[in-house]
Amino acid sequence: MTANDTIRRKKLIEVALPLEAINVASAREKSIRHGHPSTLHLWWARRPLAAARAVIFTSLVDDPDDDDALPAFVEACRKLPKGKNVEANGDTPRMRLFDFIEKLVTWEATTDEAILNTARELILIATEGNPPPLLDPFAGGGAIPLEAQRLGLEAHASDLNPVAVMINKAQIEIPPRFADMPPVNPRDREKMFGDDDGGRGMIYHAPTYHAPTYDAPTGKSNSTWRGASGLAADVRYYGEWMREKAWEKIGHLYPTHNGETVIAWLWARTVKCPNPACGAQMPLVTSFQLSKKKGREAWVEYHADKQAKTVTFEVKTGAGKAPEPPKIGRGAKFKCLVCDETAPVQHIKDEGMAKRMDAQLMAIVTEGAKGRSYYSPNPEQEQLAKSAQPEWYPTGEIPDEPRAIWCKLYGLIDFGDLFTPRQLVALTTFSDLVHEARAQAHADALNAGLPDDGIPLRDGGRGALAYGEAVSVYLAFGVDKSTDYWSGICSWHNSGEKMRNTFGRQAIPMVWDYAEANPFSESTGNWIANIDWIWKVVERLPANSNGEVVQQDAAHLNLDAKTLSTDPPYYDNIGYADLSDFFYVWMRKTLRDIYPEIFGTMLVPKEPELIASPYRHG
Repeated sequence: MTANDTIRRKKLIEVALPLEAINVASAREKSIRHGHPSTLHLWWARRPLAAARAVIFTSLVDDPDDDDALPAFVEACRKLPKGKNVEANGDTPRMRLFDFIEKLVTWEATTDEAILNTARELILIATEGNPPPLLDPFAGGGAIPLEAQRLGLEAHASDLNPVAVMINKAQIEIPPRFADMPPVNPRDREKMFGDDDGGRGMIYHAPTYHAPTYDAPTGKSNSTWRGASGLAADVRYYGEWMREKAWEKIGHLYPTHNGETVIAWLWARTVKCPNPACGAQMPLVTSFQLSKKKGREAWVEYHADKQAKTVTFEVKTGAGKAPEPPKIGRGAKFKCLVCDETAPVQHIKDEGMAKRMDAQLMAIVTEGAKGRSYYSPNPEQEQLAKSAQPEWYPTGEIPDEPRAIWCKLYGLIDFGDLFTPRQLVALTTFSDLVHEARAQAHADALNAGLPDDGIPLRDGGRGALAYGEAVSVYLAFGVDKSTDYWSGICSWHNSGEKMRNTFGRQAIPMVWDYAEANPFSESTGNWIANIDWIWKVVERLPANSNGEVVQQDAAHLNLDAKTLSTDPPYYDNIGYADLSDFFYVWMRKTLRDIYPEIFGTMLVPKEPELIASPYRHG
């Protein structure tokens, strides 16, 4: 293909697109839960996969109705099946291609090899056998490089943000290295080979895409472990292994209540009443409603003892109505339930900044035989929660981002302040277990026959050491997903009777009555549920061509011989670096020894970020 040919031949994206179908498929993705890459790790302002796939594909293929289109490509389009576009607009190569694109952009197409192989073949024909490598210099959540890889291109991604870099590595760089490999964990190996062999008979080779990766003397093949499904099975297994180990270590901090597993403990922050004649600990409650479900209503009644200057809570169910909360209007304006005096906003801020803000248990939610059950608090549960003594907590000051981070106004200054002591104990326990799981996966990989080459993941390793590290990357994502559900910024959703996560929006707000999830329950935000989100994504990743991800300022990238496709960050809407610090401080704890260069800074780099942040740039 000559330079003149490149200029003369119009690409489909320059002429026309089946926009309605692309928009419908993009909108539908919002309702896709398990398996969608957005559930691998939270990122802000992700692009729809359907739109990314359509843009990449139509940027590479010719407009087949153009006179200068490659004859071989036009002929390939003529052979595509007819659809509604042909019926409505006539049988032209472009309309046949439109009908194909409408199938290509659907969610189902992400795992339909017949459709994907057709797309890859059309790209090969249109590029005369030389599909270009694709680079996204602002990769973010990774939709563009992921879809480039799905379409068979060599995918390159870069980002300044370490969290974005790791998301992209987990999607396009790590899975192809271990493509088509069966899992190494003993449970799945026993299923594959039976009790007698236990998997010892399999011999691993360096992965080759879409080819068996071992020979089994038993005659059994790995045909069921295509793509990254074997890696996904190991993420699932070692995630469950971590849960059992964590229960042994800290299960005593999460007791049952009334013989039932607790889903969440609901707390109200408190400050001292500014009235000198009162001085009670004021509960800062925004709602006393626990459940709005018809026939299952539940709420909290409060009892103010004006003599003792105390407030106690009691859960009520059935017929009745929740009392009005002490919150008044917008902002941090509350009245004292004991003396009815309104505390000025500045008083609440001052109490928080002086570290005098406390919390009082308001209700307990359990998994009952007939659904959710709500119970009044008791001193034993409250005392046990407050007895937790974390040995580690994340350090680093939360950025002064007044547009999206408001908790700092009330004394939550450092990242460690966002978590209760029991949450810190749980998160540090699971973080430490990521390292133990890595060692266990490494040992199991050696036992399964992976090479003992000692080459780490960051250096392109494909042996047992790199595999153990790869598994631990996804387990570290499990810790990050848990921080989203195990922080003091989470709240209780009284309509859905479930946990609200920290990032219900692109902000770290101040939450006055917060919900503390139980990592060992079977409800929203528990550890196994968080791991399930992850392995179900890994299982569907394409893992079919090489991917490379680097942490670098886009201004200094080498762009030689690469096609660029990107969606730059919002100019001034989202403080990506500020918000991602929340995850970075935990990711750094679990992955710094694997990627020391990526996690070399205490917090996410901010100054070179391509956004307009008023507090940073005036």
